[in-house]
Amino acid sequence: MSKWSQQLFAYCERALDPSFWAEPVNAATNLAFLIAAVAGLALWLRAPRPRRIADLALIMVVVVIGIGSFLFHTFATRWAVLADVIPITLFMLGYLVYAARKFLDWNWLASLVSLALFAVALTQFEYAFRCNGGPCLNGSLGYVPALAVLLLFGGMLRAVGHPAGASLIAAGLVFAVSLAFRTVDREICELTDFFGMGPIGTHGIWHVMNAVVLYLLLRAAIRHGGFSHHVRRGTA
Repeated sequence: MSKWSQQLFAYCERALDPSFWAEPVNAATNLAFLIAAVAGLALWLRAPRPRRIADLALIMVVVVIGIGSFLFHTFATRWAVLADVIPITLFMLGYLVYAARKFLDWNWLASLVSLALFAVALTQFEYAFRCNGGPCLNGSLGYVPALAVLLLFGGMLRAVGHPAGASLIAAGLVFAVSLAFRTVDREICELTDFFGMGPIGTHGIWHVMNAVVLYLLLRAAIRHGGFSHHVRRGTA
C-alpha cells in the first residue's frame, strides 16, 4: 500500500472502520456546501449586469470544496486529504485578495503582501503550538488565522462604512462557533451516540456551519464587490 492510499482515522464517526460509508453524517453534510453554492449562484444570476467572473469563480470553488470534503470523509486516505484541503485553501487565499482589492480598495502590492503573510500564518500557526507532540485542539488551530482575518477585515470595513463589513463579521462569528464544534468532535464522541447507532461526533455540524460562512462570504462578494469607494467617501 502506497502512502497516498493509507487510511486516516481522524474523526469520531469513523473510529477504526475503513469502509466507504463509515462516516455517513460527515459525508452527507457536505451537501450543505453544494446548497450554499447553488444559493450563491442564484444571487449571481439575479445580480445586475455586468456580472463579475471573480464571483462565479468563488462559487465554483465552493462546489469543489463540497466534493473534496465528501471524498475525504468516504475514502479517508492521504490523497483524499489533498482533495479536501486544497480547495479550502484556495478559497481562503482567493477571498483574502478579493476582499483586499474589492472591499478595502488596496493596491496589488498591499494585497499580495497580505496574501503572503496570511499564507505563512496558515502553514506555520498550527506548528507553533504543539500538544504532546501533535496538533492542539484537534487541529483547529490551523484555522485561527482565517478567523482573525475575517474579524479584522470585517471590523475595518465597518469602520469605513462599507456594507460588506457586517457580512464578514457575521461570517467570522459563525466560523468561531463552527471551530468549537470541530475542536470537540473527538472529546465528546461518546456523548453523541444517539439511539445506540454509534457515535457521530460534531464534525458534521462544522460542515453545515461552514457552508453558512461560505454563503455569507459569497453574498458579500456578489452584493457588495462592486460598491463604489468614491460614493462611500462622499466624493462622487
